[in-house]
Amino acid sequence: MMEPYKSPLHQTVSTTKTDYWNDSCSVKELTYAIEHGAVGATTNPTIVTNVLKDEMHLWRDRIHALIRENPTWNENDVMWQVFEDVAVHGAGLLKPVFDQHDGLKGRLSIQTNPINYRNADAIAAQAVHFSKLAPNMQVKAPVTKAGVKAIEEATYQGVNINATVSFTVSQALAVAEAVERGLKRREAEGKDTSKMTPVCTIMVGRTDDWMRAFAKREGIEVTPEAFDWAGIATFKKAYKLYSERGYRTRLLAAAYRNLYQWSAFIGGDVVLTIPYGWQLKINDSDIEVRERMDEPVNPEYVAELYDKLVEFRKAYDEDGLTVDEFDDYGATVRTLRGFIGSVHELAAVIRDFMLPNPDVKPS
Repeated sequence: MMEPYKSPLHQTVSTTKTDYWNDSCSVKELTYAIEHGAVGATTNPTIVTNVLKDEMHLWRDRIHALIRENPTWNENDVMWQVFEDVAVHGAGLLKPVFDQHDGLKGRLSIQTNPINYRNADAIAAQAVHFSKLAPNMQVKAPVTKAGVKAIEEATYQGVNINATVSFTVSQALAVAEAVERGLKRREAEGKDTSKMTPVCTIMVGRTDDWMRAFAKREGIEVTPEAFDWAGIATFKKAYKLYSERGYRTRLLAAAYRNLYQWSAFIGGDVVLTIPYGWQLKINDSDIEVRERMDEPVNPEYVAELYDKLVEFRKAYDEDGLTVDEFDDYGATVRTLRGFIGSVHELAAVIRDFMLPNPDVKPS
């Protein structure tokens, strides 16, 4: 009897140590991902805004109810409650996976307010709050100067962290060290860490984006194909150091721009958080599913990027950035601006419920 067909993503997770998550909490997209082997999912203000636009029929009544039942709430109060509700719903879809894996997989990542990227206490406090919304909640905190401090404190408080807004080897190492400090503080007090599954994201596609933007800004010519490997090379460098040092944090690759950002990581003990559209492309591809994590990136591409782009050296070198420099790194600034903009966009969605435009005829 022929074995049932397994998609490339299902083959990846069933034959290697590599996990994948759905880069959305959309019901449609997360359902598809779980069917193909996904063991986690993620949200942020941009994702939730898109979920509301695509699946508003699932949330319209809830938004109206929140406005009606909380007459003193402003649009931000309603927005954050909706944000939590959407995440909790996604966590519910993953709960069977969480139970199947005894709490070691099956989590939903919810992002702390990016506006607080400079406030460690605010990040940590919201992380603790979010962690209690569901038994299988993971919490995103940015890898800014304040965020690193918050990551240690939240870990100590028992929060499963997903470090985000991260693009460089030095950021990934700072996260791993902060998590270790938090875990050791817990263990010194006899607190359990056995079910804690911290991850550190490297937004590989956004690393690529920043290299392209920097080269264009500075008028530097680079072999076009080399840009596609900047984030991958950075991720593989960080993975090697994580493996050598035995950190308890796993690396996570995000922000997909090409299929290499799946195929080049197959076999690594890592997580790949993949947008729905890229999942479809992967599962429709004929790329062989085989372990490539230990295969180096073309050294000519790495050398060209390293020689020509100081911003790649900052991403690739172990000491490329100090913690004090994290907030000013180009990819960090670009991403924070986008995430903060999405908070305002999400608030505007709620505003249209609370103060509908009188110049537009109601639908």
